[in-house]
Amino acid sequence: MAAAVALSERGRGRTSPNPNVGCLIVQDGRVAGRGWTQPGGRPHAEAMALAEAGAGARDATVYVTLEPCAHQSPRGPACADLLAAARPARVVGALTDPDPRTSGEGFARLRAAGIAVTEAVGCDGARCAMAGFLTRQALGRPHVTLKLATSLDGRIALPSGESRWITGPQARAHAHLERARADMIVVGRGTYEADAPRLDVRLPGLEDRNPARFILTSTRMGILPEGWGLLTRPGDIALPGGNLALIEGGAGAAAAFLAADMVDRLLLYRAPILIGNGLPGIGDIGLHDLPAAHGRWVLTDSRTLGIDRLEIYERQR
Repeated sequence: MAAAVALSERGRGRTSPNPNVGCLIVQDGRVAGRGWTQPGGRPHAEAMALAEAGAGARDATVYVTLEPCAHQSPRGPACADLLAAARPARVVGALTDPDPRTSGEGFARLRAAGIAVTEAVGCDGARCAMAGFLTRQALGRPHVTLKLATSLDGRIALPSGESRWITGPQARAHAHLERARADMIVVGRGTYEADAPRLDVRLPGLEDRNPARFILTSTRMGILPEGWGLLTRPGDIALPGGNLALIEGGAGAAAAFLAADMVDRLLLYRAPILIGNGLPGIGDIGLHDLPAAHGRWVLTDSRTLGIDRLEIYERQR
C-alpha cells in the first residue's frame, strides 16, 4: 500500500476534480501492473494498472488507495466493474470513497463478484496524499496550504519592501516543488503590484506543472492581468474547482485566510537572519486572547534545507 500511495503522489495537483489515486497489482510476489490517476482525472489509476497487467491481473492482489468507483461516467467505465471483470483474487483498499455516488458500493460490487476485499489498510498515508480531494468532499473547498518565508524574528521583508532573498536556493527549490503539487496559487494584490511575481515552476522537468494563478483583493481592479483570476474573499477559493491551493503572500492574504480559518497546512521556511523593523509575515487575524491560539496547530515535519529550516504544521479540526 505504501507503494500505491507513492504512485498516487505522481498525480497530485493534476487530477482535479478527481482524486489522485494510486494502484498496484501484485502477482506471485511480483508487480504486474501499476497506475495513478492521469492529468485531468482520467484514465483512473485502476484502469492504468489493469492495462499494464493484462492477464496478469487474474488471481492477483490489487492495492488501491481509494475505493474503486462504482458510478458510470461518459469519460470511462466504473473501476469496480473493470476489476470485477479482471478477476483478481483480492482487492486491498485504503479509504472508502466519500463521494456518495460510490461510497461503499465499489467494495460491495467487488465482494458480490466473489473477490475478497480488505479495507482500511494504510489509511494515514492515503489520507495525506489525497488531502485535496478529501477536503473538497468534506468542506466544499480545496485543501489550503499557507507558505511563509521569514527571518527568525518573523519578518518577510525590509521596511523598504526588499525581500529577495530571505531564504536560500534549497528552500526556494522546495517551494517550487510545492507549486508543482498545487492546482492553484494565490497572492494578495499588494504582493502582485509590488513584486509582479511569475508564480511558475522553475524546476527542471516540472516546468509544465504551473498552477492557475489568482489575486486576492477586496477592492476593484481595472483590467485583470492576462492569465490571472480574481478572488474577492477567501471563500471564493472554492469556485475554481481545484483540490489543492497554495497561498504564497503577502501578510494581508495570509491573515485573511487564517482569520477565515481556511488554512489546513502551514509551511514555515525560516532563514537564520534577523531583520528587526521589517514587514511582518502575517497581519491581524482577529485573535483576542492567547488561549484561543493554542491547540490549533501540530508539527508534522521539520527539516533543514541548506542554511534554512522548514517546519510543516497541520491544522487540528
